[in-house]
Amino acid sequence: MDVENLLTQLKKGNKAVERVIFDLLADRMLLLCMRYVKNREDAEELMLSGMLKLFRHLPEFKFQFENGFYAWCRRIMVNECLMHLRKHHSFILAGEPSADIIQDNEEIIARLDAADLFEEILQLPPGYRTIFNLYAVEGYDHREIAELLTISVGTSKSQLSKARALLQKNLVQKGFYHVRKKTI
Repeated sequence: MDVENLLTQLKKGNKAVERVIFDLLADRMLLLCMRYVKNREDAEELMLSGMLKLFRHLPEFKFQFENGFYAWCRRIMVNECLMHLRKHHSFILAGEPSADIIQDNEEIIARLDAADLFEEILQLPPGYRTIFNLYAVEGYDHREIAELLTISVGTSKSQLSKARALLQKNLVQKGFYHVRKKTI
């Protein structure tokens, strides 16, 4: 059964479809949550609380295509995980580091753990830190950030660029990152 049909049935009040949608999403969303927290029990709790939010907001979701639905579900789960990590002061920068921030991933990863990186991000000025987190961690684009913070797209891009430069400078100063000289 396709996702669009399931959502249509759910919106018509077919409660049995909730279980089908849950089963369709549960494994994928649990794996996502496990990338953000250390143990399975926390990941399961986050997945369940995220699913509750997802079902609560499903009537508002406007289906356009199946991948859009999965992206919407993923964003709810990521936000749930980030809220949990912020609440428990154990934020972990999960996912792929931006190539613009870290050019030599293996060296950084070998010498810098998530807690150290988070500490460096926390040292950024509030404006830089907010935009860096929205863009690099939460996956918002500059247009979305501009709307959320009521700033221009250019300001968002500028603040992100300055945040990246300052983060890289701080990592170099602390010996976590070595700048390679470009050879011609």
